[in-house]
Amino acid sequence: MPARSRAAAGLASAAAGFVLSACALLAPLPERKDVAGRLAAFPTRGLPLEGRVTVYWSERQIPFVEAETDADAAFALGLAHAHLRLGQMATARMLARGRLSEMIGPLGVDIDRGLRTLSYARAAAEIERGMDEAALAWVRRFVDGVNHYQDTAAALPHDFRVLGLEPESWTVADTIAIGRLGGTDVNWLVWAGLLKLRARDDWPELWARMVKRGRTSFASFDGGARIAAMQRLLAGTSKSGSNSVAVAGRRSATGGALMANDPHLGIFIPNVWLIAGVKSPSYHAVGLMAPGLPIFAIGRNPHIAWGGTNMRAASSDLVDVGDLPDSEIVERRERIGVRWWFDSEATVRETRWGPIVTDTPLLADFDLPPLALKWTGHGASDEIGAMLAVSRARDFAGFRAAFDRFAVPGQNMLYADASGNIGQTMAVRLPARSGAPADIVVDRDAHDAAWGAMRSGADLPFGLNPERGFLVSANNRPAETDVPVSFFFSPDDRVRRLTALIGSRETVDVEALKALQRDVYMASSVALRDLFVARLDALGMTAAADAREADAIGRLRGWDGHYRRDSPGAVAFERFRAGFVTRFYTLRYGEAHGRSFASMRRGTALIEEDIAAADEGTLRDTLAAGLRTAAEGLDEFAGWGDMHRLRLAHPLSRLPLIGGRYRFAEAGVGGSSETVMKTAHDTTAGRHTASYGSNARHVSDMSDPDANWFVLLGGQDGRFNSSTALDQWELWRRGEYVRVPLTLPEVRRTFPHALALEN
Repeated sequence: MPARSRAAAGLASAAAGFVLSACALLAPLPERKDVAGRLAAFPTRGLPLEGRVTVYWSERQIPFVEAETDADAAFALGLAHAHLRLGQMATARMLARGRLSEMIGPLGVDIDRGLRTLSYARAAAEIERGMDEAALAWVRRFVDGVNHYQDTAAALPHDFRVLGLEPESWTVADTIAIGRLGGTDVNWLVWAGLLKLRARDDWPELWARMVKRGRTSFASFDGGARIAAMQRLLAGTSKSGSNSVAVAGRRSATGGALMANDPHLGIFIPNVWLIAGVKSPSYHAVGLMAPGLPIFAIGRNPHIAWGGTNMRAASSDLVDVGDLPDSEIVERRERIGVRWWFDSEATVRETRWGPIVTDTPLLADFDLPPLALKWTGHGASDEIGAMLAVSRARDFAGFRAAFDRFAVPGQNMLYADASGNIGQTMAVRLPARSGAPADIVVDRDAHDAAWGAMRSGADLPFGLNPERGFLVSANNRPAETDVPVSFFFSPDDRVRRLTALIGSRETVDVEALKALQRDVYMASSVALRDLFVARLDALGMTAAADAREADAIGRLRGWDGHYRRDSPGAVAFERFRAGFVTRFYTLRYGEAHGRSFASMRRGTALIEEDIAAADEGTLRDTLAAGLRTAAEGLDEFAGWGDMHRLRLAHPLSRLPLIGGRYRFAEAGVGGSSETVMKTAHDTTAGRHTASYGSNARHVSDMSDPDANWFVLLGGQDGRFNSSTALDQWELWRRGEYVRVPLTLPEVRRTFPHALALEN
């Protein structure tokens, strides 16, 4: 066939595919189903089981698996995950494999090239070979359960039709790849914004200041549309935030140690967590699981409870490989399937320091030398085996030893046990650096020396039963270590607030911890407000203000620092801040880079330094801009919730034309970027939605195995129009929880739907 004819045939095929896919996009949502209706689709017969298995389901479709063998328990959990979240799991697998374009068409090609370069499955085969026999058997049976459900389902989720997905058999490697996607190094999201600033003459000073202060935001830097899309994908799925609290039995109202966790991830539905429980010969636990992963990331067994927060570990390096000879670079080419269009190709160049990430279109506009990415996640480690060992642990020694095999993402893990003890350990693998790097791009010799001697959690400090009787972690700087743990931690607002609230109480109870998880005070905003008001007063701008400006200053001065939904002071502060920093950093760094600095929610200390160094003319100009912005908003937003919104929407809501049908709930919400109840947002003076923050909550009292409470922002079920898809939304808003017992008698009493599984 002539080339022109082949091209015409290809176009005709693409056009036909588009027409068929367009029909799929318009497919109606499924009919409404209650729990009984949904469970009618759960397979109960013809199953490859060794013994008796019963899956108990609550009215909120929370499963608890009782099995006579571990293999059957893992299989039933795989069934349950697929029943609740098969569409979400299939989408996550496509992302982890760099196959976004097969779902959304040509718009995903550049992102896929980036994902193929990051290669989340790179170490999957080696990890699978290195897993211990029991852990590997557990994962294989979980995967068998997922495949059985998918192969026998009468109807696949709505997502499959809309996204053009075909059923594909699941593998252990898929599970590992999804885990690696969740282990994305959050430092990459920082680098994506900083790299374009590296060409500035004052770059060494900027870098040194950021590293010295040890904090910067990853969510807001303006790196262009492609970078922003990649950041949304990775920030939403990576385990990048969280608060965790452990209270010793001697400080607890019940005499039992308390554990409280609220992880911070992307805000969308289905939630990135599901609640489940299991009882088998080796495992007896309840907690939060990531769909597609057969582990309890947060939870408890009869003996211990656990949770953790991302330590922002320095687990990656960017290495300049511009002078490498061709003989030290290996190329591989991969086909990228593209929905509605012709297939594309990705060329990935590999070095012994990792893939050359600057080859991707995402970084093509930054005028960078060839940079390779060294990441601990590209090597073999065993997070699944580690967390399975945690689920079986009975004491702190067993808990800590479990993390010897854990690498990504680096976590500060907290512990509480039935004897009233609490503890903390680090779960990570780190290169033995001698200090902070002089640049975002490291010297190869220094890199080789550091990465030649890796440290694990066993080499790093830990804590057990501190004198004050409680432990708090909130992505903050951990204990001092002989090697750098990270260079970019979260600001101290949350850890200080949690410490103050718990430390002020003689005894702590479950209700206090629940209230704590909804706290919306932000001390750094109060400090910055005080600085703004003091400068306005000192420069005579308060006295010279007109009526509306005086009203705005009054609201600023009277604000108590709480980002409550009905707070007009929070509106005045955020609008003032947005107007001030946008003008200030545009004047300082120019239009292109200034907006990037303004959008980055940097720590108060850096802004204080910048204000202290500014001349009076600049301060008058920029304070006037802030005051003008605040005054203009007096009538626009009555309270913070009118400006700061939380929306529950499926990722399909981003599709043009039909996206509206996948937006399900919206309301004003309290909180801000570094409040304990985190609802993160960019620097803005307008109405906006929080896209990242507290998306689940957990509290356990170790004095009672059935005293466990959870809530998801959304619900358990990933199927559209299920009665349990959004049924926890109002609970989350009101600060209410769902009790999930651990003992079988209480599970049987309170979970009314019992499904006996048979061969």
